[in-house]
Amino acid sequence: MKKGIHPDNYRMVAFKDMSNEDVFLTRSTANSKETIEVDGVTYPVIKLEISRTSHPYYTGKTKMIDTAGRIDKFKSKYAKFKK
Repeated sequence: MKKGIHPDNYRMVAFKDMSNEDVFLTRSTANSKETIEVDGVTYPVIKLEISRTSHPYYTGKTKMIDTAGRIDKFKSKYAKFKK
C-alpha cells in the first residue's frame, strides 16, 4: 500500500437502518453531527434507508419502502412533461 493516501481517522461509528431501527457498529471515517448511545457508549450515527437487515435480497422478503413519498415526488416532477 502507498503511504500517506489512506485516512487515519478511523473510529467506531453506528449505522442505523431507519426502516427497521436496526443498529450495527463498524469502523468508518464518515462524518456525522448526530450521536447515538449503544450499550452505554456514545457513537456518531449514520442513518441508512436500507441495510442488510431490511434489503429483500438478504431477507428473502419483498416489501415496499416509500420513504418521503418518492413515488409522489417523481410523478409531480414529471407531470409537466405529460401530454
